[in-house]
Amino acid sequence: MPNWTDTLSALGARLHIDEATTVEDFGRPLAAAELADGFVAVVTDLGIIAADGPDAASFLHSQLTNDVTHLGRQQARLAGYCSPKGRLQASFLVWRGAGADAGTEVDTIYLQLPRALQAPLQKRLSMFVLRAKAKLRDATRDAAFAAVLGLGGARAEAALRRHVPTLPDTPYGKAEGAAGTVIRLADAFGAPRYLWLTSEETAAAALPTLAAAQSAGLVLGGSQAWLLAAIHAGVPGITAATQEQFVPQMVNFELLGGVDFKKGCYPGQEIVARSQYLGKLKRRTALATVASPAARAGDEVYSMADPGQPCGMVVNAAANGLGGADLLVELKLGALGEDVRHGAPGGPALAFQQLPYHLDPLEL
Repeated sequence: MPNWTDTLSALGARLHIDEATTVEDFGRPLAAAELADGFVAVVTDLGIIAADGPDAASFLHSQLTNDVTHLGRQQARLAGYCSPKGRLQASFLVWRGAGADAGTEVDTIYLQLPRALQAPLQKRLSMFVLRAKAKLRDATRDAAFAAVLGLGGARAEAALRRHVPTLPDTPYGKAEGAAGTVIRLADAFGAPRYLWLTSEETAAAALPTLAAAQSAGLVLGGSQAWLLAAIHAGVPGITAATQEQFVPQMVNFELLGGVDFKKGCYPGQEIVARSQYLGKLKRRTALATVASPAARAGDEVYSMADPGQPCGMVVNAAANGLGGADLLVELKLGALGEDVRHGAPGGPALAFQQLPYHLDPLEL
């Protein structure tokens, strides 16, 4: 493990490193087995859009696939933003927090998404605010969110409790306090996974302890480790390479609670609902590994039973620390029992693994 004290000294107090810099893995990509034991990751590739104003919740409720108006202060949710054709343009982690102005009684709604998509999505959403009393802004560098740490694996909960005494009890629960905001996400490797948003000073003080083998046993990683954990949790993230490629069900989004079929209208809602109840093609997203470190989101995959055309697409990919990559891959469900190759019919074979939730066949 690198000397984290020296690393902190080099980075100064700025753990939210410039966009041009990536804390990828602090020397090497971590493997799933290391993450399962316990890890802390400095996450640098996510941004946050804040929606302020008395109509912020109702405005976002009319735009996203999930219920926002009934989102409580102790909750977080997944949600998507679709094109009029029902294809995902972005996926978010959504939560409600304190208002931006001191003393305000109106909460702020926060949307976390890849930094690369933040500016164009913020601009696009702002076009539809119209007369609503809501304003969207970049909250990525707000003091309360200046450092973003991801923790997971068997030892993570005990390590985090040394710094944040009260943690959410269930996935997508949220706790706020003097140490910052902690959101429990979908479990990975049979253990809780936490997103800790806090100040630079708090993170700088906590990281040496969290990453000290003698106390917590958490291996230190970066954005690669956090993405790999999300992949093993089966939670997809839409990127620039996969925008407008999938209706939500193709990436298991409704299985993860990211779609509310009882809420009101939003862009693409009719097609998303029709896909749920009246569709025809069986497609889902599966977990796989491939012996190619070059695998990227947006790559096509091919079934050798019908190699003339792609049977699916990589949704997310992360180096797996073993010389290859682990993937979430969207494809025809029938291809799960077939020889599926990455990139081309002659490419490396995918080895499918078990997701932490059940894949119900769905007519899409």
